[in-house]
Amino acid sequence: MSVTSVSTLGFATTIKALRLREWSLGPGRPSDVTNLFSADDFHFVVDDRGDVHMASKDGRFYLGWYPNGRPDFPDEGWKLTVSGTAEVRGYEVSFDRETPADIVAAAVARVLETSQAL
Repeated sequence: MSVTSVSTLGFATTIKALRLREWSLGPGRPSDVTNLFSADDFHFVVDDRGDVHMASKDGRFYLGWYPNGRPDFPDEGWKLTVSGTAEVRGYEVSFDRETPADIVAAAVARVLETSQAL
């Protein structure tokens, strides 16, 4: 019978081998998102709660920013919706209040890039 030393059990590594990273955390600057929109193409409304709503002039795109959480969804900070057509369903994406604004901005920018003027 052989006995394994306790000092060799488990796993050993170094911080370098783990490739530790610093991750973007915290809500960041909402202006990173809101600055993506122009008054020429979008309507802006700030309501009595301080929530910011942006909608395309055709009404098919909507983005809401809820700094204190969306009513009935207190952890939701951002709501993006694109309405569908008679042939293709639309979609919606939500981000919680602590999602970094630059992450939300990247998603919103991609949605805006894929739109086409008719």
